[in-house]
Formats: sequence, structure tokens, C-alpha cells
Amino acid sequence: MAPIATAPPVHHFSNADDLGVKGQASAAASGRAPPPPGAKVPSLANVLTSGQYDIDESVLTPYEDLPKKIEGPTVWTKEEYGKEENKEKWVRRWTDEEIEQFEKAAQDWVASGRPHEQIERSTIDLPISLQATLLSLRHKILHGPGFYVFKGFPVRKWPIEVTAAAYLMVGAYLGNAVSQNGKGHLLGHVKDIEGSNFTGNNIDKIRIYRTSARQHFHVDSSGGLIGLCCLHRSLEGGESDAVSSHNLWNHLQEHRPDVARTLAEPIWYFDRKGEETPGIGQKPYYKRAIVSLVKGEPSNRLVTNIDPYYIKSTTRFIESGQIPPVSEKQQEAMKVLEETAQSLALHMILEVGDLQFVSDTHVLHARTAYKDHEPPHPRRHLLRLWLSTPDTEGGWKIPFPDSSHPKRGGIQVGNQRGTCPLDAE
Repeated sequence: MAPIATAPPVHHFSNADDLGVKGQASAAASGRAPPPPGAKVPSLANVLTSGQYDIDESVLTPYEDLPKKIEGPTVWTKEEYGKEENKEKWVRRWTDEEIEQFEKAAQDWVASGRPHEQIERSTIDLPISLQATLLSLRHKILHGPGFYVFKGFPVRKWPIEVTAAAYLMVGAYLGNAVSQNGKGHLLGHVKDIEGSNFTGNNIDKIRIYRTSARQHFHVDSSGGLIGLCCLHRSLEGGESDAVSSHNLWNHLQEHRPDVARTLAEPIWYFDRKGEETPGIGQKPYYKRAIVSLVKGEPSNRLVTNIDPYYIKSTTRFIESGQIPPVSEKQQEAMKVLEETAQSLALHMILEVGDLQFVSDTHVLHARTAYKDHEPPHPRRHLLRLWLSTPDTEGGWKIPFPDSSHPKRGGIQVGNQRGTCPLDAE
């Protein structure tokens, strides 16, 4: 079976049979939930990542009808979550039994000789109890605080191919792995491989995860969840920050409603950085609102979509007259958003063996700049997953034509199939 094409999106995304996911759609029809533990699910091997699309303005809730204050489990503060007694809300250590189960499953996979890109829920068979644990935590991340840290993966003991397999198996129950770049990487590597090639003035050509530079508060393009697995720490820096975007929204509504309004306007252009499909009329940028709510969705489904580097690198399109300049009010809005996020964020340090999962809908995350060890010590290195959580499987509705696509979001160039390199490339 040939891989499913991703354009035009409305035709392909509206027909689950075309995508080979009729079983998933049926299982989730009543509760919009993923299949339960032990359920047989169809393979997504022949479904391509959908990629990035312009916002569908027809489904947007007008600013006047957006919530002025959001309440519930998606709203949390650093003061609350920073308390030691509240760590259980977002930190969990794997049990010895769970580690043994992951190890056996990963070692068996490696011994089978099958490539890592074939690891998905339909191809693995974890114990029912472990499946139930992962699906329960998936729900908590998606509909609760939006982030979680798992501790105790023995990455120093396991060879990289076993670590990668076990990590992909965790991801398979949290979402559907999507491509993170034009090369189709389902397993990404956060590592400074650009070095001095990155000058700060060439952000239109270089992805920041491939550098040691600071990452401002942002979301990725995962279509659901971002996962990180820490293999090696840096000498200095590289620490994580996370903030509830709903807490941030409440703060802006109270102190800077003018900024909130600007963020909700569909006037923001994002750079594809050259990762687009030639020959189909796809523009090298896409247009969105930073804050949005699909009509009919509850107020606590307000979605935030921001990455300053992808907005600031659109200069060449502005200079050629393809898109309007970033206005002063937009620049002010980005500045206020970043400063507010910094003031509200929870700071954390990922230790070796930690797995962090962050929602791409209601948590912004950031990374401090870092300095690597000198050789022969290994450089800072994290494995990364982008995990799609379509609305047919319990994910949030998003204002894009691929909201129900099983591999929504991500980056897709042509018919590039998914790959899982075991090191950065």
C-alpha cells in the first residue's frame, strides 16, 4: 500500500477509511478517546504526517467570546507545583517491574531485527497493566496540567538501540509519532551539531534544537505532545521551564487585555524554514493566531501556538512583499508574552534517565542556553518525540483541517517516510 498523501487536506482528512483508521474512529466515536488497554488497533505505517496548515478562520471563536478567566486542572502556578509535597502531581518514578517490562520488550524488538520506525501501538504488546498506566497518564497530561516527568529510565545501562526502542514504546501509548523535520525523523535528537554555524542571524536556515542557544517560550509542531529523554546533561545550562498557558492567559486578561487580543488575531506568519513540499503550491510560510478556541469547544480548550524564532525568521518574505511586516503591536505582544511566561514559569532540571512530556496545546516550554563538556565527555543529548493526539483519540480540537488526522501536525516534505536515526544527523 502506498503512503497516504496529505494534500489536499480536506479530502483526505475527512475520510477515515481512506486513511486506514476506521477502527480507531469507531473506537473513539462516542467518547473521543484512544482504544482501551489490550485493544487491537490498525497500523499507521502507511499514513504520512500531515504537516502544517494555515488556520481555518471560519471555526475561530471571536475574541469577544473568548474566556476572560479559565479555571480547572489546566491552570496551575509555579508556587503550587514547586512545593515538594506537590511533586506527585507531575513527577513519577518507574517501578522496578515496569523497567523490567520495558527492557524485555525493547530487547526483544532489537533482537527481531525490525527497524525502530515500525514501533507503534499496533506492533508492540506491552503488559496490560503497563498499557493501562500509560493511557491513564496520557489522559492526565492531555486534560490536566499538560506536562509530566518520568524518572528512572536506565539509559546508562541500556545500549542506545534498546533505550530508543523502550522510549518509542512509551510514546506509542501516549500518541502517534510524527515527522519532526524534512528528513522524516520520528526519533529526534536535541544536540548541538551546528556549533559555530549558528550565528544568531541565520535563524531562517537553522533549527534551534540543533544548537546550544536559548529557546524562548514556545510550543513545537507535534500535533499533541512533545517528549524528551535525557541521555547526557550539559556542563552548564540547558535547563527547562514550563508554564501553564491558561494561567498566562488569565494574567494577560487581567493586566494586558490589549496583548491578549493581538495574540488572538489570525495575523501571525510562521516560517517553514525551507521544509516544504515543492510542486504542490505550498507556500514557504503559514498563517495562524497565537491563541485560539474552536467554536463550540469549552473555554478550557483554549490553544496557544507560538514559536518566536519561526516568526522572527520571516524577514525575507516581508522584504519581498509576500507578507506584511510584524507590526509594533505584534512585537510588543511577543515581548509581553515572553516576559510574563518567564515570571510565571516552573523551573526544572532534567536528570539523566528522565523523560519529560509536554502538551503542545496548553503548556509553553523553554530552555536556557547551555555549554557542553569538552571531549572526551559526551555532549548534551536528548531524544525527542513529537506525538500526535487527534481529536478522534481524545486530543483537543484545533483550528486546522487536520484536527482529526491520526498523524496531525509535524513536518512533512513530499512522500518522505518516517525514520529513526540513533544519533543526530
